[in-house]
Amino acid sequence: MLWGQANAEPLPLTCALMAQRGRIGRFRVLLGIASSDPCRAEHADYVDFVSYGGSGANRKLADAGVLDVWPCHYSQLPALIREGSLKVDVLLLQVAGPDEAGRYSLSLAHEYLLPALESARVVIAEVNRQAPWVYGEQSFPLERFDAVLFSDRPLLEQIRAAPSSSDERLGRHIADFIEDGSTLQMGIGAIPEAVLGCLTGHRDLGVHSGSIGDGVAQLMETGVITNARKSIDAGKTVGGVLVGSAKLHRFVHRNPNVWMRSTDYVHNPDVLASIDRLVAINSAIEVDLTGQVNAEVANGSYLGAVGGAGDFLRGAMRSRGGVPIIALPSTSRTRSRIVERLSGPVSTPRCDVGLVVTEFGVADLRGLSLKQRIKRMLDIAHPDFKAELDRAASIRRVDRPI
Repeated sequence: MLWGQANAEPLPLTCALMAQRGRIGRFRVLLGIASSDPCRAEHADYVDFVSYGGSGANRKLADAGVLDVWPCHYSQLPALIREGSLKVDVLLLQVAGPDEAGRYSLSLAHEYLLPALESARVVIAEVNRQAPWVYGEQSFPLERFDAVLFSDRPLLEQIRAAPSSSDERLGRHIADFIEDGSTLQMGIGAIPEAVLGCLTGHRDLGVHSGSIGDGVAQLMETGVITNARKSIDAGKTVGGVLVGSAKLHRFVHRNPNVWMRSTDYVHNPDVLASIDRLVAINSAIEVDLTGQVNAEVANGSYLGAVGGAGDFLRGAMRSRGGVPIIALPSTSRTRSRIVERLSGPVSTPRCDVGLVVTEFGVADLRGLSLKQRIKRMLDIAHPDFKAELDRAASIRRVDRPI
C-alpha cells in the first residue's frame, strides 16, 4: 500500500486504514516523508512499514525498530515499483478537482505516484475541496478512481522557523556561486530556504527540483524566479512534490507557471544533464575530510535518506556550468559535522561531491586529490574542532587511498 507523502497524504484515508488494520489483516505500507503520525510503532502488530528514509514522523518508527529502510537513489523508486520489488496493490491519493473539463489534479505530488497508478489494483482518492489544483504531467477523470471520499479539510503544512545567523551566512556563501539565469534544485529544510532568502538580488533564476517550498513561491512572486532562461521547460518551475505552508498551496493553485512531473522525469540523469547552469543544493548530517557524505544516520538514529542528492549532484556535474553543492552547519550542538570518519553510511560517495559549504566558507573539492581535499575541508570546519581534526587525520592517515 502506498500514498502521497508530506502534505499530499490523504489523512482521512490513512487514519481509517490504521484504525481498521486488525480487520484487514497483515499488510505492508510504503512510506514517504511523513508530516503527520497516523502510522505509529504500535501499529506494527498488523502493519509492515517500509520507507526510502527516516524523515519526519518516520524517525519514531525507525527508533522503535519497526521501519525497514530501502537504501536507494530516488531515481530508482519508479523502477522498483514497476518491477514489483516495491509492489503496490492499493494506492491512496489526495486529489483536487474537478476543473472545467471534469479532470482531477494530483495536487501536491506527482513523483512516484504515477508509476504506482500504472500498477495498483485499487486506487482510492480523497477529493479534498481545499487541495490546490496544480498543473502536471497527468490529470484524471473521476472514473479513474475505484472509490472516492469527498472532504473539506485544511491541508497539512510545514512551517519553517526563521533561519539562524549561521544558516544565513551559509546561504550567502552559496549565493555567490549562483549566476543569474541558473536553474536551482534544493533539498528540504532550513538551509535551502536560507539560500533562497539570499537570492533577492538575482535575476531570471529557474527551478527544477524534487521538492518545492515556500521560498520558491516567494521568489516567483517577486520576479527573481522567472524560468525565462532555462534550457528546457522555459517559463515553468518543475517539481515532484510541494512541501510548504498554506502560502505555497495558495500560490500554486491554477498557476500555469508551476508544473509537477514524475520522478522518471525530474530525477532523470539525461534530463538533468541537459539543464544548463544547474545548481544542486543538498544537505547532509556529516561530511568526512575527503568529501564522503552521510545523509542517513545521526547518533545511531535513522532520520535521513539516500534520497535524490546523488541524482542531482551527478546531474549538476554533467550540466554545462553546473554546480554540485553539499551544505551543512559546521556543528550540531557540541559535535563537529565535519568529521575524520563518518559515524554512519556513505550516502553519497566523494567522487560525486563538488562543493562543501558551511558557515565558515566553501571547500571546492572538484579536481582535488585526497590530501588536497583534507586541507580544504579543515578550512571550513568550526575553529573549535580544527586542531583535533588535523591531528586525527595525521594519525590515521585518512588520505591513504584504500
